[in-house]
Amino acid sequence: MEQTSGMEFFLCVLGMVFIVEGLPYFAFPAQIKQYLVKLLEIPERTLRFLGLGAIIVGLFLVYLGRQ
Repeated sequence: MEQTSGMEFFLCVLGMVFIVEGLPYFAFPAQIKQYLVKLLEIPERTLRFLGLGAIIVGLFLVYLGRQ
């Protein structure tokens, strides 16, 4: 069985991120536009908090996946 290198794994994961990120834009373009307009109304502090939360959850999932 062939072992994949770290770079191949990274590129695979990065490709999956692009797929997941692109799906809503492809499937629901009108709703995405409405959502982005509403996003302008959310305070920057709240967006930073949500971003930090997403980073922490992501790091936790990577930690669990690497166990």
